Amino acid sequence: MQGYHIHANGIRQHLIHYAGQAPQLPQLLLVPGITSPAITWGFVAERLAAHFDVHVLDVRGRGLSEAGDLDYTLDAMADDVIALAERMQTPIVLGHSMGARTAIRAARRNPAPLSGLILVDPPMSGPGRRPYPANWAWYGDSIRVAQKGCGIEAMRKFCSTWTDEQVQLRAEWLHTCQWGAIRIAFDGFATDDIHADLPHIQLPMRLVQAGGATVVLPEDVAELRALAPHIEVRRVEKAGHMIPWDDLEGFLAAVQDFSV
Repeated sequence: MQGYHIHANGIRQHLIHYAGQAPQLPQLLLVPGITSPAITWGFVAERLAAHFDVHVLDVRGRGLSEAGDLDYTLDAMADDVIALAERMQTPIVLGHSMGARTAIRAARRNPAPLSGLILVDPPMSGPGRRPYPANWAWYGDSIRVAQKGCGIEAMRKFCSTWTDEQVQLRAEWLHTCQWGAIRIAFDGFATDDIHADLPHIQLPMRLVQAGGATVVLPEDVAELRALAPHIEVRRVEKAGHMIPWDDLEGFLAAVQDFSV
């Protein structure tokens, strides 16, 4: 793996490249969720590199990308994806949770530099809809703990089912998630209407649903199919919202054969 920076959409964007393990593999731009710096997806990206040339993004205000007094709205994050894709070779965008919502908005705003979307358990919340099932305290409290400096034991109460290595990475990197950026993104789960974007997207799309979570319910799948009839659906039965952390092999099976 190799980290690198690009100045795109007016800010410094940091990504980690996990080179494809064979020539001519399609490029994959992986956009993590709300509090997942790029390095925390390393154990997934190194396996995906058997099928894609993988570039994992530190979303603005997280990891080693630019932070501070920036726009942290969904539109700004979507424009980052578009600007990065324009520097790449028409990548597939794989987004998890917030990253999936970002991919949807990017494809609505400018589909030209994208070749397809893999949407991993996107929150189905929005105006007039049921709230996102996670509460703010889980995010806000864990960031404050990380900002003070913590190890595995302090972080484990927030991630009780993860391996020591996964918890250690979160303890090490969560402090890089700017509190205000996370708050804006969390509030956006209630105010951003991604459902209105979906009928306008003609790119190949696949939904990967966590069967052991309540972020995407069966009725949501039915609505998504009505809004975007060409969408494929894969379900990882026993995984929670952080699908690769619960069932890495199931996650890989659900995404690695995606083609455009």
